[in-house]
Amino acid sequence: MNPKQRIHIFGEVLFDHFPDGSRVLGGAPFNVAWHLQAFGLAPRFFSRIGDDDSGREIAGLMDGWGMSREALQIDREHPTGSVRVSIADGEPHYDIVAGSAYDFIDAESLDEKDSLGILYHGSLALRNPLSRAALQAVKARHSGKIFVDVNLRPPWWDRELLLSLLRDADWVKLNEAELAALCPDGASLEAMMQSFCACFGLETLVVTRGEKGAIACDWQRHFVTVQPPVATHVVDTVGAGDAFAALLLLGLSEQWSLEITLERAQAFACALVGRRGATVGDRAFYRAFSEKWT
Repeated sequence: MNPKQRIHIFGEVLFDHFPDGSRVLGGAPFNVAWHLQAFGLAPRFFSRIGDDDSGREIAGLMDGWGMSREALQIDREHPTGSVRVSIADGEPHYDIVAGSAYDFIDAESLDEKDSLGILYHGSLALRNPLSRAALQAVKARHSGKIFVDVNLRPPWWDRELLLSLLRDADWVKLNEAELAALCPDGASLEAMMQSFCACFGLETLVVTRGEKGAIACDWQRHFVTVQPPVATHVVDTVGAGDAFAALLLLGLSEQWSLEITLERAQAFACALVGRRGATVGDRAFYRAFSEKWT
């Protein structure tokens, strides 16, 4: 793959509502697209917002950040997505509102451009058949790698659907609990990862482990591990996995080694958890990382 081929992101955009009354722009695919835009990759973001104040705010924030809205649809009937976030024992919990605009991404409203590069999608936005059909239309016109970011949010996932999506994947990212849910055989972590890679013919599998860091397994069954610094300052962990995923995509696009990609993904995610929310509106935050990596 040539460096810097375009990244295509499919999925939800919404507002996370916190217990203190604040709200933060979010949705895993949107967070990933936001980070990649800040790193200069100009991703194409497929989603759908409501014709409401929240939707207009999202459109304005995308414009201000320089993000393309060419594949962003506007829904006249359904509201912009929202999630009520609660924090228990330092971990976020999510009440994901059903019937949101991103559940109705419309295949017939998509342009008919063929795409090259990397296609990223999660699993949450596919809970509705309409959005699933839209993703299939995008995949049918895509030539390149597919990156699946698993997000098991009960009751919003279906095992058979998820397994079918994984069969199309080249790269997969999930957390340790999600891997155990999909490989419930009680094997060791590395054995589960090897079995998962073999089952789905993956190029690379990345398993995030919270405070233990992350571990990756490539197609040669070579393992790479990273751990966060002991003194990592944590404000909240919302969006940490999305930050990690964005850097995996950046590394894939830039053809970094897996070792370098994981180290940089861990560093970026550790910095993000020191801030509230899943996105950062300060370009200097991103520039500091870019300057280290060039």
